Amino acid sequence: MRKTKTMDGNEAAAYISYAFTEVAAIYPITPSSPMAELVDLWSSQGKKNLFNQRVKVVEMQSEAGAAGALHGSLQGGALSTTYTASQGLLLMIPNMYKMAGELLPAVFQVSARALATHALSIFGDHQDVMATRQTGFALLCSNSVQEVMDLAGVAHLSAISGRVPFLHFFDGFRTSHEIQKIELIEYEELENLLDYEAVEEFRNRSLNPERPVLKGTAQNPDIYFQGREVSNPYYERVPDIVEKYMNEINKITGRDYKLFNYYGHPEADRIIVAMGSVCETIEETIDYLINRGEKVGLISVHLYRPFSIDHLFKALPKTVKRIAVLDRTKEPGSIGEPLYIDVKTAFYDCENRPIVVGGRYGLGSKDTIPAHIIAVYENLKLKNPKNRFTIGIDDDVTHSSLEVKDNVDTSKEGTIRCKFWGLGSDGTVGANKMAIKIIGDNTHLYAQGYFSYDSKKSGGTTVSHLRFGKNPIKSTYLVYESDYVSCHNKTYIYHYDLLKGLKKGGTFVLNCPWSIEELDDKLPNYIKRYISENDIDFYIIDAEGIAQNIGLGTRINMIMQGTFFKLSNVIPIEDAEKYLNEFIVKTYGKKGNTIVEMNYEAVDKGINSVIKVNVPDNWGIDEDELELEVKYEPDFVKKIQRPMAKMEGDNLPVSAFKKLEDGTFPLGTSAYEKRGIAVLIPQWQTDKCIQCNQCSFICPHAVIRPFLLDEREKRNAPDTFETKNAVGKGLEGLEYRIQVSPLDCTGCGNCADICPAPGKALVMVKAEEEIKRQKDNWEYAVNNISYKDNLMSKNNLKGSQFAKPLLEFHGACAGCGETAYLKLATQLFGDRMMIANATGCSSIWGASAPSIPYTTTKEGKGPSWANSLFEDNAEFGLGMYTAVKQIREKLCDLMEKAIEKNDNAELNSLFQSWIENMEDGEKSKAISIQLIEELEKPQYKDNKIVEEILLKKDFLIKKSQWIVGGDGWAYDIGYGGLDHVLASGEDVNILVFDTEVYSNTGGQASKATPTAAAAKFAAAGKRTKKKDLGRMAMTYGYVYVAQVSMGANLNHTLKVMLEAENYKGPSLIICYAPCVNHGIKLGMGRTVNEEKKAVESGYWHLYRYDPRLSEEGKNPFILDSKEPKESFREFIMGEVRYSQIEKTFPHLADKLYEKAELDAKERYETYKELSNEK
Repeated sequence: MRKTKTMDGNEAAAYISYAFTEVAAIYPITPSSPMAELVDLWSSQGKKNLFNQRVKVVEMQSEAGAAGALHGSLQGGALSTTYTASQGLLLMIPNMYKMAGELLPAVFQVSARALATHALSIFGDHQDVMATRQTGFALLCSNSVQEVMDLAGVAHLSAISGRVPFLHFFDGFRTSHEIQKIELIEYEELENLLDYEAVEEFRNRSLNPERPVLKGTAQNPDIYFQGREVSNPYYERVPDIVEKYMNEINKITGRDYKLFNYYGHPEADRIIVAMGSVCETIEETIDYLINRGEKVGLISVHLYRPFSIDHLFKALPKTVKRIAVLDRTKEPGSIGEPLYIDVKTAFYDCENRPIVVGGRYGLGSKDTIPAHIIAVYENLKLKNPKNRFTIGIDDDVTHSSLEVKDNVDTSKEGTIRCKFWGLGSDGTVGANKMAIKIIGDNTHLYAQGYFSYDSKKSGGTTVSHLRFGKNPIKSTYLVYESDYVSCHNKTYIYHYDLLKGLKKGGTFVLNCPWSIEELDDKLPNYIKRYISENDIDFYIIDAEGIAQNIGLGTRINMIMQGTFFKLSNVIPIEDAEKYLNEFIVKTYGKKGNTIVEMNYEAVDKGINSVIKVNVPDNWGIDEDELELEVKYEPDFVKKIQRPMAKMEGDNLPVSAFKKLEDGTFPLGTSAYEKRGIAVLIPQWQTDKCIQCNQCSFICPHAVIRPFLLDEREKRNAPDTFETKNAVGKGLEGLEYRIQVSPLDCTGCGNCADICPAPGKALVMVKAEEEIKRQKDNWEYAVNNISYKDNLMSKNNLKGSQFAKPLLEFHGACAGCGETAYLKLATQLFGDRMMIANATGCSSIWGASAPSIPYTTTKEGKGPSWANSLFEDNAEFGLGMYTAVKQIREKLCDLMEKAIEKNDNAELNSLFQSWIENMEDGEKSKAISIQLIEELEKPQYKDNKIVEEILLKKDFLIKKSQWIVGGDGWAYDIGYGGLDHVLASGEDVNILVFDTEVYSNTGGQASKATPTAAAAKFAAAGKRTKKKDLGRMAMTYGYVYVAQVSMGANLNHTLKVMLEAENYKGPSLIICYAPCVNHGIKLGMGRTVNEEKKAVESGYWHLYRYDPRLSEEGKNPFILDSKEPKESFREFIMGEVRYSQIEKTFPHLADKLYEKAELDAKERYETYKELSNEK
């Protein structure tokens, strides 16, 4: 019997590719990064490949760089692999042409993903792979996790033997992240298949001065064409080579892989041709239909390029009359998608051609279920089947979609189906991965796990879909009908239809702090009714209370796992507890014994603290749901956002997005979300407050705001709306209040942590009661009290916070270190800001549909925001700036012409004033208001110049151009563009959130990662020092550069923002941003304090480089950090990214820590020298 292991598709691909790889050139991208991370981890742990070496892993600055390094490595004679997807794969295309043209045995492992078009999608389809089909790479597809294990090796073996590079792909997320119990292929078995003679021939063709040759000539029209054709025989041999290695894998595994595999009725009259994970769903559906007398089948495509018509026809039953080809991509303007065109073309010369139609499915991981597949087969029964159809959506615009009947259950009998509703970062997903592996690796059951997320960072909704059964599980779609539902966040019962699909007699577990007696009052009627009518076994557990008592904060995962294993009876509870404890040591051991013991206790409490609820008879009685007061909501919120928030976005018709065709979304929609996810929220202690506004300044989510009330606003306020006399010049006669938005707060606690008032003016209290007390107060404040941002200067900390933040209630992690910086910028300049945002964390928390956190003033002005790609953000922002500059220069020309005409002295004076102040943001704003008021007077109605100026009036105010992104963009992939934009001398502001890792893709090392920090791609701690981006920018001499750390000095951060924006040239602000990837031991509720400690310990330094000072004969460099007084070692050991090295690589730890401290000291001494220069 073969050895089995429970893993996902990425791990399967990494496992096989490691065997054949000598050099891996990598760059992080979702959803492929885990493959490269595993290869790097195994290499650091000493794992050997088939050549008895550790793989050499090289992280590059971009995918284009990784492809270049891969190309060079192959020419140097090493078998080389990369792991990529989506836009990253597209960046590799130029080098793919080179590798194919030079017949190099490269292998790309690709978890196929959607491309950014009208919007970014990190989810799966085949758009990226289809964009490479012209490069000359062979394309090999795997349909499941088991196929990834079996066919990844075929790609490597065939590339080595046939000299044609291979791209092996499988569906992003659906296969890459689906966990399945699969059979392993041992390295010894692969070794027996490797053509060592071909390996030696490859090495002998490499570049080497011992046998020098030249490659990559420039060719003229006389020979280039012939050179392209001479490699044809290599491509003609590929199908036979692949078939040979598939046969070898078949002998090892007992499975039956072919270039085109047929599944179904031997005399099928209707078949589907497809590739990817949908084939598993189709096979499951075929079994269901054949049992009902249907003659249907499937041809699943494995080798897509080169496309072998002979092998296709061998797989095709002679009885087939009608074929539907499913493509997981879209090619706008084409006569059909690629696989459809290939299949249709294959039959062109056949006499008795079947009817061939094509359709699209599954773009951006849109779920494809058996009912959709049945609709495809039903379409083929029609006299004239619909062509170019779609499934899985309701296309009521171009009417391409097929009609879908009711859903059917096609899963194997005895399959146990479970759904777990979690909150991002509560550990639910990780714990369920653990459960799948425990069951898969320790029982005879098959196991499958898939995890769906919204686009928020930690704090978003996660749904884990688990299946267990005695037969292999082919259900590559979400769980719709379930046996067990567990809700880990009580607020979800008010937002989602949690019990939909839970079978009669099923189990429902709710994590809540309520007693049994309180349930009748707390539970919505639909929940109570469903439980009663369907005989649901209902249980409750106060996991949050237990976690807090243990010391685990909000991490309830192990508690709920204990509960799951007790109630599900999948395996005996004694065995489950043993396996869970083993996993705890494996998972948390590097964090210390205390954490391990806490998690042991959590499992025990989860098993023993769950309470069975005896359902009262009255829960089955029909009661009217309480009608909630419906406030005004924009159409977008009602028609798109609300259904999406309820997880009903799949049901929205295409017509819902009319007028949004180009990807434009309205601002301010996050204000309607009101998730209520916090366990604890801050309560204002009126009497203790010193009115400093620091809590508002640092609040990552803009949920704490100071309000000033005039007499009328105070008089109309609710009785619970406590205020105190406002303190400060210009605030006489006003009342002051700190108001929290309780339903938007994430409960991080940073505000309470840093509050400087004696005895604390903010204390964290249980959210449930405080929400009741404060939600109406918040509504009154934002809807009835004006933002009085003109009474105090925004140039000081307190005054800045009376301005409305134009970035609010975003989807960042609770306590995020990035967001407060940009929120502050919107308070200072938001009504004239243009933002170019690099792909990364800040684009995800800033623009995840449908909840858009950028908002407007009461006049409707606010930041205009756009995201292009990851690598080109600086250039994208410069392009925005240049466009506005060109139009404003035209305005200047028009006004100068008007002045020359000298028609109106008063108007000319306004024109002259605008021209003189056109580059001053605030002055141009004031003058533009006067100017528009004057120009719109009737007397100028026929004035052509005035008419043209009014057409361009939106450009009168000087725009504040901001280019925003993380360190992965600024230090690595986008550095070339960033450098060029700085060198341009143009008046743009660049804001870099320095988390010191690639945060959005899961914490991979970047050139911002300091020495000794452990990160993905640097599992044993980074060996090289952090890039000094600021000092590099200073070398131009005309770039304003600053490093800030908000918690260390709030006023410094504000001063830098103002100076940078006011500087008439490029500015670069580098912001220290603590991140969940750092593993801050005191938690994300102390991130602002962590910013302070980073500076006090000398880990981070504050400075400004202002070129204007040079013009005054002064030193342009100002070191704003004091000499470090706190312990550097103590600071870094407070973060798991550093401390874990002690446990994982103890022999390296001390030297790395010493080097990290030395690097920081050297940097500080360098800055000191710069500050002392005359």
